[in-house]
Amino acid sequence: MKHPVDVHVGSRVRQRRWMTGMTQQQLAERVGIKFQQIQKYETGMNRISASRLWDIAEALGVQVSFFFEGLQQDAETEAPSQPDMMADREAMELVRSYYAIPETQRRRLFDLARVLSDVA
Repeated sequence: MKHPVDVHVGSRVRQRRWMTGMTQQQLAERVGIKFQQIQKYETGMNRISASRLWDIAEALGVQVSFFFEGLQQDAETEAPSQPDMMADREAMELVRSYYAIPETQRRRLFDLARVLSDVA
């Protein structure tokens, strides 16, 4: 059975990998493992050891604490209290595309999105 913390950490690995545009194969090569192991980590099927998490954090350019951000445990269920919006592939692609836009245009797009969301 998957532990909720392992699922959360794995989804954060996937999120960061996607944000950087890295494939599972590329991350696996940087860490020195097979891409299938990355798949298992990202689904929470396999736990990530502390030293492996350190290597993954280094390869993805984040602190180890990044993988635990947003993990708020319910004292009774020990499950994350809110679903991670960034676990959605479409949301990840949108964010990555957003940051690929030049800053001045990105700011204008942000302002437009804010206005449109206020109208809805």
